Amino acid sequence: MTLRVDLVVPVKPLPRAKTRLRGAADRGVGDAGAHQRLALALARDTVAAAASAASVRRVLVISADPAVAIEMGQLGVEVATDPGRELNGALRHGASILRSRDANAAIGALQADLPALRGSDLDDAVAAAALLFAGGTRRVFVPDAPAEGTTLLLAAPGVDLDPHFGGPSASAHAGSGALPLTGARESLRRDVDTAADLDDALRLGVGTWTAAVVTERDRDLGPAGPTRCPAP
Repeated sequence: MTLRVDLVVPVKPLPRAKTRLRGAADRGVGDAGAHQRLALALARDTVAAAASAASVRRVLVISADPAVAIEMGQLGVEVATDPGRELNGALRHGASILRSRDANAAIGALQADLPALRGSDLDDAVAAAALLFAGGTRRVFVPDAPAEGTTLLLAAPGVDLDPHFGGPSASAHAGSGALPLTGARESLRRDVDTAADLDDALRLGVGTWTAAVVTERDRDLGPAGPTRCPAP
């Protein structure tokens, strides 16, 4: 079964995004601009990787931040305004938009903090989901690296997305009937909520925009810790 999916990617307004990551872009100096640049870079690298995947038909970003809309537009990605219904409401809104265009589409929700994501790893996950969908499974999800949260949720063609993101969403999605996708690649599981997560993503190799923010930080403040290498 060949499957192509339409993905919804929610991005918070940058001043409120990634609060647990504050200080990672400037090592605690308190530069709000540096933090927002990092939050935007994470989202840009995630969306660019998703859009590059052969299994992804379209990407729809949901955000109320004009800066996000401008940056994503430069990537050629459509942006819809966040209706202000929290994360799961934003995802349902995006899924509704996509379904209005194709009632039988396979819909997915992808978190916006996966800077090490590679399109080929996303393709592998979609291919695994296709096999499960062919056997009658309706929804699948990819747990994050600690196996507590969720980085990707996919619904079979015509099936309601039914997102349960936030907090221990892996158990919430399992409780809602979605099956975990085993064997997903690290790049798809390594979301970035803390400075330690960012270091782990850098170990895997991050995309162009995140690498540029980290390079600027290290140039201005001096290198610390292991060598950071961007993704090839």
